[in-house]
Amino acid sequence: MKFRSGFNRKYVLSLLAVLLGLIAGAILMSSTGHNPVEGYRYLFRGGLMNLARVGNTMAIATTLILTGLSVAFAFKTGLFNIGASGQMLMGGLAATAIGLTYSWPRPVLLTAMMLAAMLAGGLWAAIAGFLKARFNVHEVVATIMLNWIAFWTIYYVIPGYFKGPFLETESRRLPAAATLRWPWLSSQFSGSYINIGIFIALAAVIVVAFVLERTTLGYELKAVGYNRHAAEAAGIKVNARMVLSMGIAGALAGLAGGVFYAGYAATMQIGILPSQGFDGIAVALLGASSPWGVWVAGLFFGVLHTGKGFMTAMTRIPPEIADTIIATIIYFAATSVLVERYWDSIDRSLSARRERRSVSKEEGGN
Repeated sequence: MKFRSGFNRKYVLSLLAVLLGLIAGAILMSSTGHNPVEGYRYLFRGGLMNLARVGNTMAIATTLILTGLSVAFAFKTGLFNIGASGQMLMGGLAATAIGLTYSWPRPVLLTAMMLAAMLAGGLWAAIAGFLKARFNVHEVVATIMLNWIAFWTIYYVIPGYFKGPFLETESRRLPAAATLRWPWLSSQFSGSYINIGIFIALAAVIVVAFVLERTTLGYELKAVGYNRHAAEAAGIKVNARMVLSMGIAGALAGLAGGVFYAGYAATMQIGILPSQGFDGIAVALLGASSPWGVWVAGLFFGVLHTGKGFMTAMTRIPPEIADTIIATIIYFAATSVLVERYWDSIDRSLSARRERRSVSKEEGGN
């Protein structure tokens, strides 16, 4: 099979990964004595059956979209940002600190919180970018270590400076003026957790897509990702672009932290490394590292996360099965890279055959 567009091929592979994951989930449900048709019916109904659940799905998807964008942006530039969880924590801490400290007008306060979240996450990730550029420290190792440094930083700062009135394990609750929840929006979705973070995520998708596809900066960043040595020979400052790429990826993850803690949680708890940072890897893989693909993949995973509890309540299917379905989809999305390479080799082989036949015909005609 030959695809004329690599863009289309990647999306076909993503859809195939979803299909195979759902088939594997159906087999697992059947093997444990459950009806897979009923399971999937309640799984998707749980995320989409009414406006309240749609709103909750979008609230969960918001953070996944932003962390997915963070990972996808790094992928596009040849880097693997596995530190989105730590960047989320630092972004959430910066946003929470401003929200609990200042009483500015709401638009000013929220803008300052989100900018601070982006700055904190960006600087945190730029450390890994600098270590990669200056000392060739692999970004996977650096970002994992930074995750745990962020984890213990939160463990110290929250009880020390922003402790709640009743529990030392969580911060004070953000005042209404410092949250992204708006009554008019929530009321449109029957009192769900949806907040204006979904619009921030949409804006981030548009900006990232524009930067990557329509700007010189995006071209240079992708050139570094495709071939570092060729980019350097072309005059691109590879090390500076590497640090900048990690900084932008970290800013997106930091924004995810600001949106999560100011829009969904309203408090910060110690001892928790946000799983959304790791889920962002799955979203980026399934979205083929495309900004709009990440948007769709984030919404899809939001449906699965919202619906699994409803599925369990209605069918007694363990929620771990839904987690296994998600993990299987991730597995197939990751291995789709191998399938793509296989198709590429077939395309090259067919092209070589056509070229040889064309040469043979020309020689025969002469």
